[in-house]
Amino acid sequence: MSIKKHSVTLDVSRCKGCTNCIKRCPTEAIRVRDGHATIKEDKCIDCGECIRLCPYQAKKAIFDSLDDFAGYKYKIALPAPAFYGQFEELDDIDEILTALLECGFDAVVEVSRAAEIVTEYTRRYLKREGLPKPIISSACPAIVRLISLRFSYLTENLLPLMPPIEYAARLARKEAMRDHPELTDSDICVLFISPCPAKVSYIKNPIGVTKSAVNGALAVSDMYFKTRAKRKEVKNPLPLSKTGIIGLNWAGTGGEATSLFSDKYLAADGIENCIKVLDQIDSGTIHNLDFVELNACNGGCVGGTLNVENPYIAKARLRSLRKYLPVSRNRVADDTEDFVPSDIMLDKEIEDSYSSSISTDRATAIRQMTAVEEIYKRLPKIDCGSCGAPNCHALAEYIIKGEADETDCLIKLRDIYSAHESDD
Repeated sequence: MSIKKHSVTLDVSRCKGCTNCIKRCPTEAIRVRDGHATIKEDKCIDCGECIRLCPYQAKKAIFDSLDDFAGYKYKIALPAPAFYGQFEELDDIDEILTALLECGFDAVVEVSRAAEIVTEYTRRYLKREGLPKPIISSACPAIVRLISLRFSYLTENLLPLMPPIEYAARLARKEAMRDHPELTDSDICVLFISPCPAKVSYIKNPIGVTKSAVNGALAVSDMYFKTRAKRKEVKNPLPLSKTGIIGLNWAGTGGEATSLFSDKYLAADGIENCIKVLDQIDSGTIHNLDFVELNACNGGCVGGTLNVENPYIAKARLRSLRKYLPVSRNRVADDTEDFVPSDIMLDKEIEDSYSSSISTDRATAIRQMTAVEEIYKRLPKIDCGSCGAPNCHALAEYIIKGEADETDCLIKLRDIYSAHESDD
């Protein structure tokens, strides 16, 4: 599941070569070489953790601009539920949706609306016999890519339903062509208002679908200021919202899992916490769970690096907004209790993209692994990051590959220098 077009990039001119990012990257995708960081594209999952941590703002996310899609006849906005939490004194979602129309969109379809439909079908899917438990949510693309890269045995546990962003886009296209028969699919542009770089990356590199129905991604931080300005002009908002409490809850940690009406769930956020949970699932130390919801960002989608508001304030605003909403506004046809239509299922297998620095040839791999362990024994094992690698074991692997030398370790270099001095 290689990413061809990343949303997280590095501005070398700003990078000072510090080690903040390399020690916290969940896939060891960052090195420091020649005084600045480098990102290994085959390991980066676009989680945005380095953007959050970099004190020099050398990491940034690439996203689209509304002007890039001016040539389309019909533009549809897909606001993420976290988008509403950015606005103060909001008690009517229709104000924001109407303001989006004033920004230049022809229609708005809420991702939270699709989330309620996905929730209902997830309940049904979990009733099926013989599922590998626990089922892990596939809504966060950073988590899906993390599993594919580091926990390949767990790919079969991923929920094979489309994430709300994808289902909302397909629903939007279907409704647009129904209401405007003069339009063709190529006339329609669907733009997601994204709270994080991982979802921007998803659109360019779809997971579980052959081609995404979303044309591009706009950052919440970009659309927030445009929408806030237009909101002031909205006097009589149009009745556009079709979301309830369940859909809105998807903006924060636990919103998806608690809506399944089951006590056998676990919800975690923050990439490091998610890795600990995945480690326990992989080792079999977590039992009796039906469903696991993992969010790479602290607090869930409200904690995405493309938002403008503090995630705790955003969550508080969403809690207040829920008071005015029904539980759900999107029900599905009452069919067989475990029936899930094919049009909401993923149409492509989630690939295992496990990446190793060790040779695929068995004999060579054994020799390399032995050599790595021998080098590792000679290293200080303090994982300081001063060598430019995330930890001592990673440095040992790079040495075997010819990408580094033991003298890159400052402690080893100091010992060598001290030994030379004593000899003199």
